[in-house]
Amino acid sequence: MTALTLSTAAAPGLRADAIVIGVAKGANGPVVTAGAEAVDKAYDGRLAGVLETLGAAGAEGEVTKLPAPAGFKTPLVLAVGLGAEPEKDASYDAEALRRAAGAAARALAGAKKAAFALPLADAADLGAVAEGVALGAYSFDTYKEQGKDAKAKNGKAPLVEAVLLGGKPRDAAHKAALARAAAVTEELNRARDLINTPPNDLDPQAFAALAQTAAKEHGIKVQVLDEKALAKGGYGGILGVGAGSAAAPRLVKLSYTSSKAKKHLAFVGKGITYDSGGISLKPAGHNETMKCDMSGAAAVFAAVVAVARLGLDVNVTGWLALAENMPSGSATRPGDVLRMFSGKTVEVLNTDAEGRLVLADALWAASQEKPDAIVDVATLTGAMMLALGSRTFGIMANDDAFRSAVHEAAEEVGEPAWPMPLPDHLRKGMDSPVADIANMGERMGGGLVAGLFLREFVGEGITWAHLDIAGPAFNEGGPFGYTPKGGTGTAVRTLVRLAELTAEGDLG
Repeated sequence: MTALTLSTAAAPGLRADAIVIGVAKGANGPVVTAGAEAVDKAYDGRLAGVLETLGAAGAEGEVTKLPAPAGFKTPLVLAVGLGAEPEKDASYDAEALRRAAGAAARALAGAKKAAFALPLADAADLGAVAEGVALGAYSFDTYKEQGKDAKAKNGKAPLVEAVLLGGKPRDAAHKAALARAAAVTEELNRARDLINTPPNDLDPQAFAALAQTAAKEHGIKVQVLDEKALAKGGYGGILGVGAGSAAAPRLVKLSYTSSKAKKHLAFVGKGITYDSGGISLKPAGHNETMKCDMSGAAAVFAAVVAVARLGLDVNVTGWLALAENMPSGSATRPGDVLRMFSGKTVEVLNTDAEGRLVLADALWAASQEKPDAIVDVATLTGAMMLALGSRTFGIMANDDAFRSAVHEAAEEVGEPAWPMPLPDHLRKGMDSPVADIANMGERMGGGLVAGLFLREFVGEGITWAHLDIAGPAFNEGGPFGYTPKGGTGTAVRTLVRLAELTAEGDLG
């Protein structure tokens, strides 16, 4: 993890491998942003022209390298694009700062120390830059030849230390912003590690063990239900999904409590550590990245730990519904009927619609504690990817105001999301002649059908939202901004922000 520090030192005298400055798209060409005044002065005020000569335009994520001016103790200046210059007297959007910092941190792989002289209007901007640096510098190299010490990016190790110039080490708001950014990004990167870990090393039991270790470290109460406890408790959904695997399922409950809390949130995560589709086997070309089907559980796990580290005045319970969906002689078959933890029966028409089955049990378990709200997170449907693409997750809820609040929280932290409906007329498609409900309905609107299924297992009177993160959970393309290739850790920051808003009394 890249170390983050604050400094009020002057840029010319700072010893580092590089100094990062911002450049924006102005009406008449590139514009050097605030924070880079000392660097621009050393170029006699002509830095924008030099950058334009080198082809820089200030476009978002654009990286331009040039030698540092005479008198600087850093050999390199790295100019990173922030996109369009804001209106007069307006500051840069926090997400623009995150993405720019992330792109720069990634470009500085191999460097030991870099100074970031990006525009910081306030502590929130400082936090955004810190987040971008820590997330952009991420790499997953555990399985490289030399393990975690391997040189991961183009033969280069991630940036070791980032100094945020303009950040005041003795300012309480600045220190708090940096501490928050460090806690959230460290746990988000932990979620990324989990998502990227191959399924032969991360089965339900291994995931549960990691959760127990982290819980003990951060004062979180943990309870793990193994296959015997699940059978005794009647968790037919989780057991049914895990029936075909040699790796038995688990339900993990993580409980963070605060003596000052007035509200209780429950987060529920889908944790299919590998999804073959079961008997309804996925076709070739759809299996290779299915280690990511536990991204929801990874996000919930990381969010609960982050909340504990931040010491928020809210009670948060995380539920990790962990199973491996495999075909075998003991696997659940299409046509089987499962009795869920709620007592309802479900006719399984497609064993590849398994996420909703494990979530149904966990949602009902979470409901028994009567929390003020439940949010579930899942890589649930390919239909949501068709609807919203690969970078935006869908939000469904049984309360319009809560859905809006979740959407606003997601947008605030820079996680693209979009509110989706739960049309009641689609519920009829899940009617079953032999059970209370089927796990499949109409093909069109499949993501909404899945949301309607989950709603059946939320306790009466409990506010609930469902985040379908199938698109942004795993990036199969190239890295961009602070988003790496592979596991992204999406939804972690949204969940943490919801907990903060609840603790502050600003969410319901």
